[in-house]
Amino acid sequence: MAFVTVVPAAEPAIIAKARAFLGTEAALNAVQSVHFVGTLVTADPADPTKPARAAVEIFFQAPEKQRIQATSDKNIEVTALDGYDAWQRIQDLVKPTNWQVKLLGADQIKRLRAGTWESLGFFRGIERHGGRVENQGSATVDGLACQKLAFIYAPNIIFFRSFDQATGRLVYTETESGGTQREQGEIIVSGVRFPKTIVTENKNSAGQTQTITLNFEKITINEAMPASLFAVPALSVK
Repeated sequence: MAFVTVVPAAEPAIIAKARAFLGTEAALNAVQSVHFVGTLVTADPADPTKPARAAVEIFFQAPEKQRIQATSDKNIEVTALDGYDAWQRIQDLVKPTNWQVKLLGADQIKRLRAGTWESLGFFRGIERHGGRVENQGSATVDGLACQKLAFIYAPNIIFFRSFDQATGRLVYTETESGGTQREQGEIIVSGVRFPKTIVTENKNSAGQTQTITLNFEKITINEAMPASLFAVPALSVK
């Protein structure tokens, strides 16, 4: 099967370099789904010596399906997107019969849809999802000369990404709310480069900085994913 690369006329040149850093056009365009398996570590700003840990599985399937399942010692929390439907299910592990499901609102759905494209688009194609890219000019990050781009889905859903001008590597990401994200290490699957670790920092309701570290142990692309993974379950509470 031949893969055709369509480059928007106004696309900043750094996007092609960023994609080339991740893999060939054929390899990137062939990705239709990604399955991550790893561990989520959430630091407690009040006591950094007692982080919360959870086993995590993350599923993305083109064009608009996503599922994140986090299993801690207390519960299983699933957040999923199925097109224009999104839901969350929480189940108590001590009392498995105690669980609840709720539908998510429009803003949450838009953010999940944006996150799905961010994970499968490899920086190109945002226009097909109602968004746009704006060139933010040059920036120095970690001592590197970078090109900064804004990936804009809505006024309240923006990813500001700084790419190393020399290599195209994504150095730093900031959201419209001030959250930050850095990628570390690498796992290469079928010619596509993925991060080994993602470190996110956000302010909590008390204004404290909370650090969330996602460590990937296994990444699989283009595996068969049943529709039931993403479909809205029964909306009952037990």
